Amino acid sequence: MKLSIIITHHRTPELLRLCLNSLKEASQDIPCEILVLDSEAQDKTEEMIKNDFPDIEFLPFEKNTGYAKIVNVGLRQAQGEYLLVLNADILAEKDSLRKMTEYMEANPKVGLIGPQLLNFNGTAQDSYFRFYKPLTIVYRRTFLGKTARGKKELNRFAMADFDRQSVREVDWLLGAAMMLKKAALKEVGPMDERFFLYLEDTDWCRRFWAKGWSVVYFPQARMHHYHGRVSKKAGGLADLLFNKYTWIHISSAIKYFWKYKGAR
Repeated sequence: MKLSIIITHHRTPELLRLCLNSLKEASQDIPCEILVLDSEAQDKTEEMIKNDFPDIEFLPFEKNTGYAKIVNVGLRQAQGEYLLVLNADILAEKDSLRKMTEYMEANPKVGLIGPQLLNFNGTAQDSYFRFYKPLTIVYRRTFLGKTARGKKELNRFAMADFDRQSVREVDWLLGAAMMLKKAALKEVGPMDERFFLYLEDTDWCRRFWAKGWSVVYFPQARMHHYHGRVSKKAGGLADLLFNKYTWIHISSAIKYFWKYKGAR
């Protein structure tokens, strides 16, 4: 099997249908399997898969056990030489899978790549970053991000100095769409399940680098991403006080910095 596509889904069956239809088009010339891992599964999602996508493997989960755990189940099940981890809110352009697998085959030291992610109006999203510093979280979550120092740090983090159209090694990639080699996975290991949501992708990319596998942003492949930003709805103090996803993000950040305390 050339490619396994692992889709993480949580209660957005309409988006999942669009995602699967786009993958059907994009995978016509690539031998592949598709696995849908459904968190807090609903009957209507299972019925849709059974009736409209019978060739797809459906793995339901009664509870929301966290993103990393769901992905790791898919990684254990997958048979492909290359593994594509996708959120269900991704629409793949027709030639994206072919371009990504060809790039991976041509670059043996590359362990993980990510496509260019686009908004539905065609503008590019931030999907590649430099590693966090502790103050990065503070600047992203508070008014201090509008200060001169805050803006400087956020520009560093978001790689504002980088041309979005160029292939480039990056510190880490957004976990919404990542392709990896199974050979690299065997050395790096699965996602760290201590992260319930957020920074599991940052941590994973850091571990790829630590094992000598490079992480690459690959804009020649493009995918559209419905990016809801659930961790930042009201903004400012209201986020810190009332948005549970903000607190999950902060909790993950604490775990991340503790894990890498003293590391550069």
